[in-house]
Amino acid sequence: MTTSHYIAGRWVDGQGSECISVNDPALGQPFAELMAASAEQVDQAVAAARAALPAWKCTSAGERAAYLRGFAEQLGQRREALVTLQMRNNGKPRHEAEVDLDDAIATFGYYAELAEQLPGQNRDVPLAAPGFTARTRLEPVGVVGLIVPWNFPLVTSAWKLAPALAAGCTVVLKPSEVTPLCELAYGQIADTLGLPAGVLNIVNGKAETGAALSNHNGLDKLSFTGSNNVGSQVMRSAAAQCRPVTLELGGKSAILVFDDCDVDAAVQWIVAGICWNAGQMCSATSRLLVQDGIADALLPRLQAALENLRVGSPLSEEADMGPLTSQAQWLRVAGYFATAREEGLQCLVGGKVLDRGGWFVSPTLYADVPEGSRLWNEEIFGPVLCARRFASEQQAIAEANDSRFGLVATVCTTDLARAERVADALEVGHVWINSVQAVFVETSWGGTKGSGIGRELGPWGLSGYQSVKHVTRCLG
Repeated sequence: MTTSHYIAGRWVDGQGSECISVNDPALGQPFAELMAASAEQVDQAVAAARAALPAWKCTSAGERAAYLRGFAEQLGQRREALVTLQMRNNGKPRHEAEVDLDDAIATFGYYAELAEQLPGQNRDVPLAAPGFTARTRLEPVGVVGLIVPWNFPLVTSAWKLAPALAAGCTVVLKPSEVTPLCELAYGQIADTLGLPAGVLNIVNGKAETGAALSNHNGLDKLSFTGSNNVGSQVMRSAAAQCRPVTLELGGKSAILVFDDCDVDAAVQWIVAGICWNAGQMCSATSRLLVQDGIADALLPRLQAALENLRVGSPLSEEADMGPLTSQAQWLRVAGYFATAREEGLQCLVGGKVLDRGGWFVSPTLYADVPEGSRLWNEEIFGPVLCARRFASEQQAIAEANDSRFGLVATVCTTDLARAERVADALEVGHVWINSVQAVFVETSWGGTKGSGIGRELGPWGLSGYQSVKHVTRCLG
């Protein structure tokens, strides 16, 4: 994985001007370097995808399904290397890195099954008018650019790559410069499987490379997962080209705990929702809404649970939570700790960086956070939980929906009728009831409001890479 880019079926060195330093966040030190792609290499990757498209989109559904199953099998064969790389480059504890790999494997397997069903999706369309027949034809949207983030490498790329290939698209994948190595495994697998040259291209780089890809006029679609700031730039470039875009952006999600909930179970769900991947999730349930009747019992137990979490290096010790993935994110979270002190927030636990040589922070809980606080309203992307109390179901729903984001939410209550009622009222794309954030490939992923445009996973993920064509014939 020392060669940076996979273009037109060949491994090539980067010709850009920027060097990408790949770091171990538990040590705060680099362990690899890659040269970024040049704008010319991005051109070459798009051209290779364009050249490969006519033949690839004409392959049978069975052929594409076989390749996708090959990706799943090859990921499994590389299991230990990829899990270790996730631990070393992301700082994920082993159990999290293993879940990530299993997710990627399941995604390729699922879209292999959907690919095999594609011929049945071309169907006749009944017409009210006599003398005509019509049919629907689903076609690949074309050449797509995929830009993925650093918090879930392998996973986010699988969510995009598998349905794009299943639909018959060719792709140019741009991983995050923070975690560029894991996605290179997809190029290795393409070589092993004999995937036709140009169907999959991988270019690494920083913002300059991402801009070259998102602005490229050779793309038919772009799918981006990342921050709202960059997402708005991607959307502007899509508008200039008048082409479709899928955006999976940020969140500031709520977990609602009603007073009939089992306290110990609620603590488990809350901790998982804010500390998985060290809180570096767009879906992190970083706003805790707890009903008055249970708050005094729940908050002390939650404080103790966060204090008892084992924070450490995934490679050297048993860790429940690893470091933040980058120094930039570490400094960002530290900045929010400073803001909390300036705002006079009540810190029950944490609120500090940890002096361990790497980019570690403490799991943090602030109580009675006012609704005007920056920490209540802004996405922090770290293990920082803000709590507020509520009196009624209506108040909880209103406060949960009072956000510019609308990605996910969790509802904790033994009253299942209320749980379903609240879930229906929440303005988000995905709701969990009495559960950790279990994400299944058969379900959809995406949000409302500022959390993005479009959906990934499930059949909705496949349809995002398909174009609908109607063929109408006069019988006269």
